[in-house]
Amino acid sequence: MEKIGGKYEVIRKLGEGATSTVFLSFDPFAEREVAIKRIFPDMLKDRERGKLYRHLLINEASLAGKLIHPHIVQIYDAVVGEDESYIVMEYAPGGTLEPFCNPDTLLPIERVVEIIFKCTRALEYANRLGITHRDIKPANILLSQAINMGDQADVDIKISDFGACIQTGDEHTQTQVTGVGSPAYMSPEQVRELTLNHQTDIYALGVVMYQLLAGRLPFQASSNYGMIYQICNIDPPPPSTFRNDIPAAIDTIVARAMQKEIKDRYATWAEFAHDLAQAFRNRELAARQQEVPDSEKFETLRALHFFNDFSDVEIWEIVRFAEWEAVGATTRLMKDGELGDYFCFVLEGEVQVSKEGRPLGILGRGEVIGEIAVIDRRHPRRVAEVVTLTDARIVVIHGHSLRQASDACQMHFYQGFLLVLSERLGRTNVLLAHT
Repeated sequence: MEKIGGKYEVIRKLGEGATSTVFLSFDPFAEREVAIKRIFPDMLKDRERGKLYRHLLINEASLAGKLIHPHIVQIYDAVVGEDESYIVMEYAPGGTLEPFCNPDTLLPIERVVEIIFKCTRALEYANRLGITHRDIKPANILLSQAINMGDQADVDIKISDFGACIQTGDEHTQTQVTGVGSPAYMSPEQVRELTLNHQTDIYALGVVMYQLLAGRLPFQASSNYGMIYQICNIDPPPPSTFRNDIPAAIDTIVARAMQKEIKDRYATWAEFAHDLAQAFRNRELAARQQEVPDSEKFETLRALHFFNDFSDVEIWEIVRFAEWEAVGATTRLMKDGELGDYFCFVLEGEVQVSKEGRPLGILGRGEVIGEIAVIDRRHPRRVAEVVTLTDARIVVIHGHSLRQASDACQMHFYQGFLLVLSERLGRTNVLLAHT
């Protein structure tokens, strides 16, 4: 069996580009499938472009173990040598977004918004680490699994290929290399070879969103020079020109992301993500939604005070194992004395807590209920009755899911529980002092 680096067992070839071949391989030590990008040796020896190729390879290899995010392809290992150079990455079996950029294979609008939202969160994370991708395009956005056009389930994305990225740090700013990137997705400042920041990625992601919605690029040109002229001087028609079911709110988001002047573009990833999340609340989209999209789940949890100290990665972790429910008024959520290995957060509506028929209090948005039975595993019984007073939306988290979460996620939950119990004890003491 062919091996790469004397270690990784090659299963099959996944694809080939101008500078490398990508293989699906097996790492026998970690016992997992990986994708390995093996660079053609001649590329690094090329007189004209060899230095650039080596720079890109080393740039991407330097990120091994640094970008740990559920929507970024993780780099596990890298070797840059005279005889063999390769990068070992997380394997995403669903392929890229390229097949869904054609008029005949367009994804539902809500799914496009969901995908772009996840990209904004991943790129915001990278930006906080001082990294600007600089080559965002459909070919560099991978899918965690194959998309079934008729399946409405959420599919995770993975942003890949950070070889062209700009890295900044406290001590230095990496020299910006020109001549890399894909012209159709470049911002006006990038084609002019000006100094770049995260807003060039915002522009590029706007182009990707346009293409996924309309099935074509915003600018059509027969040469790079023609493309560059249009990027700098022409406003593209809105995506709805080519797809009449696109709401005006979506056109507006794409237009702002693709503004030629930086001052008119989204200033932060948070602004971009916020507008995307709001789009789900637009009636034109909400009517098509049967389940709560991941983007709305993330934004809802992030807005709750309880989750202030949780990282974005931990919030995404919770999105995956939490259950979201809509319940009617007078629904009994918990019965005094019964066994229970789950707790809830109230997202909308009000619930009443009582003990032996006596009301103890009314809880609303952001409040957690039922945590005692999960904390005290020796006596996992409810200590009060909880009934909804109004129609309500809740998030349910089972104890077994919490115990399987990452250590950091568990720690933040238990810290949050302590704060909740402390606040409730304080309120009780005040009431006792006045009786």
